[in-house]
Amino acid sequence: MNFTEGEVLYFNKPLHWTSFDLVNKARTMIKHTLGIKKIKIGHAGTLDPLATGVLIVCTGKCTKRIEELQYHTKEYIATMRLGATTPSFDLETEIDATYPTDHITRELVENVLQQFLGEIKQIPPTFSAVKVNGKRAYEYARKGDEVEIKAKTLVIDEIELLEYDMPTIKVRVVCSKGTYIRALARDIGQALNSGAHLTALERTRIGDIKVEDCISIDDFRAKIDEMKAQMPIAE
Repeated sequence: MNFTEGEVLYFNKPLHWTSFDLVNKARTMIKHTLGIKKIKIGHAGTLDPLATGVLIVCTGKCTKRIEELQYHTKEYIATMRLGATTPSFDLETEIDATYPTDHITRELVENVLQQFLGEIKQIPPTFSAVKVNGKRAYEYARKGDEVEIKAKTLVIDEIELLEYDMPTIKVRVVCSKGTYIRALARDIGQALNSGAHLTALERTRIGDIKVEDCISIDDFRAKIDEMKAQMPIAE
């Protein structure tokens, strides 16, 4: 591997790590272990701290490919709890309201999911990195300030119900860049005349890269150590 010339790395991001945490850890390993003083490195598509799965990291000259890679279609497996909402639409914040679910059936869920196929408008979460008046939306949200976020157009290519175990459902989603699965959970809850929030999220694919093709940060550390061991000893 030549990290300065450029590499495209496929990581399985750990739970509770930010995307920047993983990039920073990879950068530190490359610089300190291999003695590289300066390295360009970045990721192609943010994953929330409470999400796991495919995160593409580019180094060196390959950082020029980040924008191209961000536009690849993404696949997610989302676990949602129906009948309850949180301000962040996931487990980052506490439940703020509960709703009836007695009327919800598997058939109803499957019918509602089909309403989200194709081109849709979606309002990103207030707890997100979307910029509003030069600041990140989450900066307003964490202070309790009201902020208006404009709806974005995106595409849902595929959506299917994988598991139905009320009040929990598991859904597979194939979608375009810019899709917030947390916001999709919110909208599915509303379409069911109830509420919903994410309890787990895994990005299983970006383009042709599947989560099975990805390495853990520990595997990457072992690879870097192996590279160092093979370096010639300076006399």
